[in-house]
Amino acid sequence: MNLRSLIADTSGQDVVLQPRPVRNRVVVTVLAVIALGLLGWLSAPVIQRWSQAQVSVDASRLRIAEVTRGDLVRDVSVQGRVVAAVSPTLYATQAGTITFEVESGDSVFAGEVLAGIESPELENRLLQERSRLSSLDIELQRQRITTRQQQLENQKSQDAASISLKAAQRELTRAQTAYEQGAITEVDYEKARDDLETAQLMHKHALLDRDLDDERLEFELQTRQLAVEQQQLLVEDLTRQVNELVISSPVSGIVGNLLVDQKTSVSRNQPVLSVVDLSAFEVEIQVPESYADDLALGMQAEVRTGNGVHQATLVAVSPEIVDNQVTGRVRFAGTPPAGLRQNQRLTTRILLEEKFAVVMLQRGQFIDSGNGRVAYVVKDGIATRRSILIGATSLSSVEILEGLQPGEQVVISSTEIFNSAESVLINY
Repeated sequence: MNLRSLIADTSGQDVVLQPRPVRNRVVVTVLAVIALGLLGWLSAPVIQRWSQAQVSVDASRLRIAEVTRGDLVRDVSVQGRVVAAVSPTLYATQAGTITFEVESGDSVFAGEVLAGIESPELENRLLQERSRLSSLDIELQRQRITTRQQQLENQKSQDAASISLKAAQRELTRAQTAYEQGAITEVDYEKARDDLETAQLMHKHALLDRDLDDERLEFELQTRQLAVEQQQLLVEDLTRQVNELVISSPVSGIVGNLLVDQKTSVSRNQPVLSVVDLSAFEVEIQVPESYADDLALGMQAEVRTGNGVHQATLVAVSPEIVDNQVTGRVRFAGTPPAGLRQNQRLTTRILLEEKFAVVMLQRGQFIDSGNGRVAYVVKDGIATRRSILIGATSLSSVEILEGLQPGEQVVISSTEIFNSAESVLINY
């Protein structure tokens, strides 16, 4: 038997193919050309962007914001701590031994005695000066009596001179009548005239002596009076110093730190304790040096306490810079919020400036990357480098003076990854 007849061939699987018409081949070719053309037209922008871009960056690494027009509030947010607006430190007015009547943390009222200073020397001096004042006052009274006595003596001398003058005038009148009648000699008549002139001179001198003596007595009385007044001023000053040995609270609040120990010898003008007024709080803030020139008294501020925001006013700015910061004080508008504690940390926002209807952009790291002079505008997946000019900045936005228009999309994240390229392809 033939072996080839036992092996099956593939003739049963063959299919006879009919030749395609020439018309069908033309249609397929045309469709293929149209498809290739359409694909080339659609991919042309992509190819063009690829050809224009110098760097390619994934979109997930970028933050993009739109340029808008609106009101820009320029502000600065800083940390502050609550301090007492009134926290006087009390000093020893005289040297001596101090005795405290309160302890740190005690509640006190205005005028309440806090401490006392024992100064035997000052108290003894006050007693001595009071005694001297009494002595000078007695001398003044004695001088007044002496003055009245001397005035009486002067008046007596004046009265005697007046009587002698009147007697001499009457004697001259009688002598003149007698002389005219020949009853007395001319010598007796002339003697009567001399006696009258003598009496007139004595009366005149008595008046002058009285006036001069009155002036002297008045001067001596004024001298004693001035000595008494001077001593009175000295006694009043010493009395004030003795009264100041008792240290009273100038405000209502709590006692702060006792700066010296109980029964310690203190010197004059040495600080001894402090009092904190808890009814008036302020916030002490530290502002970066870059904002120092922008701060001005009376600026509005907002202080955040818990979930609330309270209005405040900038009331003080330090004239010096310490550790690249400027110290300021913010005072609450109206009654301070309840529950504040000394040295409590609060966030404070100071409103530096407000501008209306300006072109602005959300603040981002692109300002630091381009030194505020460069931004990348995004259009059709390409970020193009553009020069800009910025103005005022706030915590959330920055004013655009030149280079950008409202509605444009701008990369606000760091642009250091662009390597200063003129155009960057963004892969979405």
